[in-house]
Amino acid sequence: MSDNNTPMTQAEHDQWVREQFQRANQHLAENGILFDSVVVEASRYLAPYVAVWKIKSQQGQYFWVLSGDLPVDYIPFSTAVDVRSALKHFSLSWQLKAENILSAQGLDETQENYAKLLADRAISLYQLSEKQELWA
Repeated sequence: MSDNNTPMTQAEHDQWVREQFQRANQHLAENGILFDSVVVEASRYLAPYVAVWKIKSQQGQYFWVLSGDLPVDYIPFSTAVDVRSALKHFSLSWQLKAENILSAQGLDETQENYAKLLADRAISLYQLSEKQELWA
């Protein structure tokens, strides 16, 4: 994920969180999942890198939704017991997706760049999941 050592102001942080929520909600809607509410106490925001949302759909199902300086993605809540586990799941899933893309025949530059982005972000997500100070 991008390295930006300049601290965010509270206003910048709040704006970033709003933007990431909008991206997460839009991604769900594009996949036929309509937003009902966010479980704020289970969600985590590590601005400006990643936000992990626990979102309840209008159908009563819960999802982990990832947004930030990476592709937006989601998984059913039952896949991971907490944010840390969700990050590890996304990391492994993205590593596998990247490998599958890179092993495909007739790969174009856009697909190759996307696979490299997934692989890079997978490593970053795993590293975040392993930072004990974030999960104490």
